[in-house]
Amino acid sequence: MATSRGGRSGGGAAGRVLGYLESRKNLAGSACGVVGLGLTLAGVAGAYWPVVVAGLYGAGALIAPPERAAPPPFDPSEELDVLREDFARLREYLGEVELPEAAGSRRAGLLELYGALLEPGWVAEVLVTEPEAVHALSRAIRRDVPECVDTYNRTRWWNRLTPGGESPERHLERQLGLLFEEAESVTADLREAEARRQQTHTAYLEERGRS
Repeated sequence: MATSRGGRSGGGAAGRVLGYLESRKNLAGSACGVVGLGLTLAGVAGAYWPVVVAGLYGAGALIAPPERAAPPPFDPSEELDVLREDFARLREYLGEVELPEAAGSRRAGLLELYGALLEPGWVAEVLVTEPEAVHALSRAIRRDVPECVDTYNRTRWWNRLTPGGESPERHLERQLGLLFEEAESVTADLREAEARRQQTHTAYLEERGRS
């Protein structure tokens, strides 16, 4: 057991040493140290050449830019795959709850629009290039719609015990209507992005034709 731990520890230390030898700091320090050796051979450093070489090495290591870890690669399409799974769970959940007729029609229209935006194909390829649109869709599917339905069911139960006040059904219908308007806005923004892309290509072709 002790031998195994020692082997791993030694391997880790060796890896750190090798990493430093390949680092920018060591390379920059070594380059400056070579300059110090050149000064020594030229007779400039004199008897203090070890101090000169070490000092130049240290100076080079200090001014070298720090090592920077590369950020992990993220595939935006993977986010849509996960969002599609959450959307499927949302549809299953909404299929099990009882909603008033007006809110039910709002729910159907909202789910149809979400489904069209998330359908694999060129529309989703446009969607994935717009992070704000993906965020708005994700927020609505994972939080807003479930919260609307859940608070409606709880408020309706309390309203049966103590009637009065604003209708929970009216609130739910309004909430789903606002979410539908937001989804329409997201769709309009995506359409506008495609229109700008088309206009840019037209301008490019016109400019190329003039040249």
